[in-house]
Amino acid sequence: MSRNYDVIIIGSGPAGLSAALYASRAKLNVLVLEKSKNGGQAAITHMIENYPGAIEDPTGPRLTARMAEQAKNFGTEFKQEEVLDVNLEGEEKVVTCTSGDYTAKAVVIATGASPRKLDIPGVRELESKGISYCATCDGDFFDGLEVFVVGGGNSAVEEALFLTKFARKVTIIHFEEDIHCEKITAEKARNHPQIEIRTETVVLEAIGDGILEAIKLKNVATGEEYVVEADEEDGTMGLFFFIGYVPQTKLFEGKVELTEGGYVKAGEDTKTSVEGVYVAGDCRQKEIRQVVTAVCDGAVAAITAEKYIAEKFE
Repeated sequence: MSRNYDVIIIGSGPAGLSAALYASRAKLNVLVLEKSKNGGQAAITHMIENYPGAIEDPTGPRLTARMAEQAKNFGTEFKQEEVLDVNLEGEEKVVTCTSGDYTAKAVVIATGASPRKLDIPGVRELESKGISYCATCDGDFFDGLEVFVVGGGNSAVEEALFLTKFARKVTIIHFEEDIHCEKITAEKARNHPQIEIRTETVVLEAIGDGILEAIKLKNVATGEEYVVEADEEDGTMGLFFFIGYVPQTKLFEGKVELTEGGYVKAGEDTKTSVEGVYVAGDCRQKEIRQVVTAVCDGAVAAITAEKYIAEKFE
């Protein structure tokens, strides 16, 4: 089987899947490399109600599965492999994986971003023992329990609403004076009988012996510190963090230009600092990161790569 392609796409979130669709429809030989499951962060998002046309059952897993199926139907090849290194200089780009090298005329970086984690006492020790970063993945483990959600953006509040399907009570914790999500989402949360919103509050510590049993909070306005313990009958509680994302671009350090925050530098044309290398989705330097903007990036990257290949190699 050939290991030479026109375009290699690293990452299979909405950006990568969109790039795959557009590139394969252009009759290019396309390979998508993904170390885990297709769909990226969107695949573990419960509902994506702001994606155009996603009306009936607009769940993240269903939407991204359709995207992947569509790309496959036009000839995209998918491989579940971890990328270990890249050599992006020269006309032939080399992508090194666990099984060996793949080569391509163009590369699209679509590695996305992963949840940001707080470096506070107890959090790392109690991950998956009451602490989570994915409501869709873990929500049902907290059926009937009290749950705390840290964050005040769209993701945090939307996931808090989702968690009300399972949790007895959901408390949103945010360090600012108010949550800052879409107005319609904020109103749903404020009016929900199972949701409490505690602003100007931060988490100081996660407490527990093998399982989350309490959290230490601080009111930043008054300076008051206090501990919230799990109900004695419950024995545990939930703590979910939705405080932004970190771009997954360490692989590309020294290979393409990155911002101080680690995002790949590129304009709306998705061109990176290296000829024939493009970037799409949440790992790109930009203001707005949504599924719809990721899909847009992917389309632009594929079209731009197609033009590059036509001019350079044909």
